[in-house]
Amino acid sequence: MYQTIIIGGGPSGLMAAVAASEQSQNVLLLEKKKGLGRKLKISGGGRCNVTNRLPYAEIIKNIPGNGKFLYSPFSVFDNESIIDFFESRGVKLKEEDHGRMFPVSNKSQDVVDTLVNTIKQNKVDIKEETIVNDINVEDNGTFSVITDKGIFSSKSVIIATGGTSVPQTGSTGDGYKFAQKLGHSITELFPTEVPITSAEAFIKSKELKGLSLKDVELSVLKKNGKKRISHKMDMIFTHFGISGPAALRCSQFVYKEQKSQNKKEIKMQLDVFPEFKNHLLEEKITSIL
Repeated sequence: MYQTIIIGGGPSGLMAAVAASEQSQNVLLLEKKKGLGRKLKISGGGRCNVTNRLPYAEIIKNIPGNGKFLYSPFSVFDNESIIDFFESRGVKLKEEDHGRMFPVSNKSQDVVDTLVNTIKQNKVDIKEETIVNDINVEDNGTFSVITDKGIFSSKSVIIATGGTSVPQTGSTGDGYKFAQKLGHSITELFPTEVPITSAEAFIKSKELKGLSLKDVELSVLKKNGKKRISHKMDMIFTHFGISGPAALRCSQFVYKEQKSQNKKEIKMQLDVFPEFKNHLLEEKITSIL
């Protein structure tokens, strides 16, 4: 009988295991893939955007839906707490544009290693390559977590399985099924910060693949051609479309426009020199030529 069973070995599951194991030495972490923090390793282009140092109001403004719910957890553990957590364990962080915090080493593996080493020091039982098939609530209020490696019991369960944005890392939406069975309501699901795909010829030809642009303005356009949202940040062209901070921030609005316009293809606009008005840009290009 465990005090807590955590399902999912991604960033949320690892941090949950840290917090739970500080209160109890009887914690089990279940991960269906081999290796912990798989999505964390590839985040931020392999550098891992650990947190953000902007004021609460700025962070919450960019949270989809009712971001104000974060004020409550922030009162217990906020962005500065995250920075202290890693720096106190030897992972120094640096601040980049828009308050983004990265490891000084630029290695996401350092972040993963810190989390994994902490839960091991706290004696968390870790079972990788263990698939959770079901969760049952027993008559005495305890939970039975049914896996392909056996049944594990606990007094509490934390579902930290992630969404469905990167299924190859193990995020296939299992948690929604478990939560619904346990009596939770599942609201409409939609992507919030994911890369954007495109069928444009120049994307398919991969001629711009790997091209990184700094401080550009990326916009999602409404049906009338006006901007629904714009983000002035970095972005990168990929073999399937675009990615990077600007694209990730715009992605939820692509979805919302798809829904409102009832179509799959949504127009976007890229301004490579957002600080210049048209006539000033023409003058600058002319002077260079």
